Amino acid sequence: MAICSCLTLIPASLSFPSKPLFSNPTINRNSIRVQFKNGGSLTAGEDLPLDYESWLPKRDGKERRRAGVLLHPTSFPGPYGIGDLGPQAFHFLDWLHDAGCSLWQVLPLVPPGRRANEEGSPYSGQDANCGNTLLISLEELVKDGLLFKEELPKPLDMDRVNFTDVSDVKDPLVAEAAKRLISSEGELKDQLLEFRKDPNIAGWLEDAAYFAAIDDTVNTFSWYEWPESLKNRHLAALEEIYQSKKEYIDMFIAQQFLFQRQWQKVHDYARTKGISIMGDMPIYVGYHSADVWANKRQFLLNRSGFPLLVSGVPPDAFSETGQLWNSPLYDWKAMERDGFSWWIRRLSRAQNLFDEFRIDHFRGFAGFWAVPSEAKVALVGRWKVGPGKSLFDAIYNSVGEINIIAEDLGVITEDVVQLRQSIGAPGMAVLQFGFGSDAENPHLPHNHEEKQVVYTGTHDNDTIRGWWDVLPQEEKSNVVKYLGNIDVEDISWGLIQGALSSVAQTTIIPMQDILGLGSSARMNTPATQYGNWNWRVPQSTTFDSLTSEAQRLRDMLVMYGRLQ
Repeated sequence: MAICSCLTLIPASLSFPSKPLFSNPTINRNSIRVQFKNGGSLTAGEDLPLDYESWLPKRDGKERRRAGVLLHPTSFPGPYGIGDLGPQAFHFLDWLHDAGCSLWQVLPLVPPGRRANEEGSPYSGQDANCGNTLLISLEELVKDGLLFKEELPKPLDMDRVNFTDVSDVKDPLVAEAAKRLISSEGELKDQLLEFRKDPNIAGWLEDAAYFAAIDDTVNTFSWYEWPESLKNRHLAALEEIYQSKKEYIDMFIAQQFLFQRQWQKVHDYARTKGISIMGDMPIYVGYHSADVWANKRQFLLNRSGFPLLVSGVPPDAFSETGQLWNSPLYDWKAMERDGFSWWIRRLSRAQNLFDEFRIDHFRGFAGFWAVPSEAKVALVGRWKVGPGKSLFDAIYNSVGEINIIAEDLGVITEDVVQLRQSIGAPGMAVLQFGFGSDAENPHLPHNHEEKQVVYTGTHDNDTIRGWWDVLPQEEKSNVVKYLGNIDVEDISWGLIQGALSSVAQTTIIPMQDILGLGSSARMNTPATQYGNWNWRVPQSTTFDSLTSEAQRLRDMLVMYGRLQ
């Protein structure tokens, strides 16, 4: 069949694709003409092709509805006091696949804080680019021939992570594996050498290794107290450190290689299961870190290297005096003059580790809360202008397309919304925040946006069960009225269903809510220093035993069009 037009005679098979796209109608004195995106056109009143009824709209693959689970690897069950990148990681991915999920969210994988008041926090990390070596699986090291099975420690009977005890057990064994790797010959050693020479890794890795070596030698509270020559990175002093601490530096790099190797193995397996891994990037970095020490000009420091202003947030739902984070703030003007190279390197590293990643406290790129470094509470800070879209333009020009999720909770002003929309990043909604006000509450499902990520709760929230147990009766009534016919004895799954039914493209559920656990399973309570980050899936629970939970979740994903 051919269609006659005033332009040409075009076969229908060429003129009309299975999903035609119309341009705006062209109107002239003689007729109304509908122009197709492929160049063909028809005049109003003409016959459409016989397959016209098959021209149905199709959802772009990038816009498919999906669901995932938030579970940090430290929370996996396992024999050595902390979850790791060994067998349980693969069992979890199998479980996710069986449940029909296509997304796994983790918290930052950086080395957690081990100093006083940090208590293993992945948001007080020692380095923005390094991996947490406590996540290295001893069992995988045995498979690689770097440890003997007889060397494995006796299982630690711990339902919660005690970072000090775990470090005492695992650190010497990981170090021994690294030592054997360095002295070995063969394919694994060749991979180590390639890792060390990788231009995308070598820069930050060398800074981190030197920083760790000096820290091990000087043993002060922060690099600000180091001898002047080391504090200011004098070449002669760094050369002396290299000569005196060469074995330590080599071991540090080898351990980072082992982390990278095991993480890549987990990541590759996730891809075979059709599961995307979402990382988490804190906007700020700790003061006592290679990131600040090696890049002082990128931060707001005085001439001697001490912070002028530090990070935090004004009073919020978690604290009447605000939250004082104490991370040094960026010198955005200096960063812009440098082409934002520090951020480009950081996001390149994130792309190496994850398929997509959430940027914590995204609002700080539009406007950030700056607190004088001598202040004791965040209340005395003030708002300052952030870098805005210029930062992301530089990143995209250098790195290319990246999949960012903007954590836009808290005080969200119009400039934050405009910035997020200008870079096409989805924001967040948290169902637990939805029931304490009125119908305009942005966290209620009828106010959700399609390009958004909805959570039942985040790592900073209580579990649904714990939240419900202390929720005022008026809010409980709001929940029941809004969600309809729910069983309050099974409130966790009631809210899970509410989140999955949202118009938001992505739903993420903390594992604790799938297990129906109470407040004792909470991962973090903001503005507190102790008792956080140590929750684990109970040792009595295996992912193989969670078949009913997987099936229940899968049935809901089918119902709401989120099945993988």
